[in-house]
Amino acid sequence: MASVADKIHEFLNEIAVDGVEERVVEYVIREVRSGRKLTEALDDPYVKNRLSQERLIKVLENPEVLSALEVQIAESFKSQEFGLLD
Repeated sequence: MASVADKIHEFLNEIAVDGVEERVVEYVIREVRSGRKLTEALDDPYVKNRLSQERLIKVLENPEVLSALEVQIAESFKSQEFGLLD
């Protein structure tokens, strides 16, 4: 059975991780909106050093990240530059 101190520590740890996750979401959205590929943004040390694979999956499920990707995909179709040969 976990002590009260353990539960408080776990709660505070979760809040800290959620804050980091939120900043990474903002970073990824900003990078994608500036024209970078999602894979490039996710490979940045800023992202890799802050989130586990499990947390990264949550970032990719974020509606704002998905919206930024949709805009990037729509722009790729308009310009017919899909980046397949990069």
